[in-house]
Amino acid sequence: MIIKSLNLENFRSYQKKEFQFPSGMTVVVGPNASGKTNLLEAIRLLAIGRSLRAQVEAEMINYDRELARISGGVKDATEEKNKLTIVLTVGEVAGEKVARKRYLVNDIGKRMMDFVGQLRCVYFGPEDLKVIFDSPAGRRGYLDSILEPVDREYHRASLSYQKGLRQRNKLLEQIRDEGRPRSILFFWNKLLLENGAIITQKREELINFINQQPQGFIDLKLTYDKSIISPQRLKEYNDAETAAGMTLVGPHRDDFQVQAEERNLHTFGSRGEQRMAVFDLKLAELEFVIQKTQERPILLLDDIFSELDHKHRKKLLKIIPKQQTIITTTDIHLIEPEYREKIEIIKLK
Repeated sequence: MIIKSLNLENFRSYQKKEFQFPSGMTVVVGPNASGKTNLLEAIRLLAIGRSLRAQVEAEMINYDRELARISGGVKDATEEKNKLTIVLTVGEVAGEKVARKRYLVNDIGKRMMDFVGQLRCVYFGPEDLKVIFDSPAGRRGYLDSILEPVDREYHRASLSYQKGLRQRNKLLEQIRDEGRPRSILFFWNKLLLENGAIITQKREELINFINQQPQGFIDLKLTYDKSIISPQRLKEYNDAETAAGMTLVGPHRDDFQVQAEERNLHTFGSRGEQRMAVFDLKLAELEFVIQKTQERPILLLDDIFSELDHKHRKKLLKIIPKQQTIITTTDIHLIEPEYREKIEIIKLK
């Protein structure tokens, strides 16, 4: 699966811009603030349907504009071509600007669940260190970003679980504040139990897969701190949930730790160990996507060569030719000389 073209309209720093990509390696060269990361964010947005970079999605719309359009021409292994489009429009909710998204495949509207997975990518950038330092919610989001595009059952279960969680929390507030009976939770308990079990199982399978990969630069291991949801645990937390007005058990409270040699790298890892852990984690993610889809995803590398020494750059460059790869850098000389003859270069100012 490859992306052939990308058209951006009022997206981030781009007012109107078109890019063409070969099936091999493309290097996007430009100074800081020239839009390199924005380009990769747009491709990733077409793959997973949401931004992992924008805290408020309205931020993705160019300043003082009300509509942004991201459109990509993609081709799969059977040579079938599709046009994927996301349209962002600005609305207002409670006095605040909110972005609304429309998903289209060949100009036909789709649900997000039917849109995600038409394009697959693995993204690797300096901010991925957040996997180690981020909040539990950020780490859960990282697992979701891997699983949702390649596992339709997981994506459906995740959407159903989040909807059920919001409704159950509202009812818990009513039980606490209005004295309504706990029997009103029955349907939503069942929904959370069914979908929560799927989410936990799939996350555990992913973490086990990562842990079973051959050792890379460090002895990487993820430890899964799962919050099991079961009838017994819901009953055990009856009083506490009512007092809090929220659901206190379930995969929405999951977390995991990144370890090396049984040390939590968040607390006890050097900067170099943390970088190498994320490097190994991304290579495991790449292998997981290949196993699940039987296709190599696009590899997006955002200015990571400045973060890696010569040895690690050479290892990564051996993996790059195996799939379409788009790299950003401020300095083309960070790309090893033997690879520069084989690449397409896009220069940004």
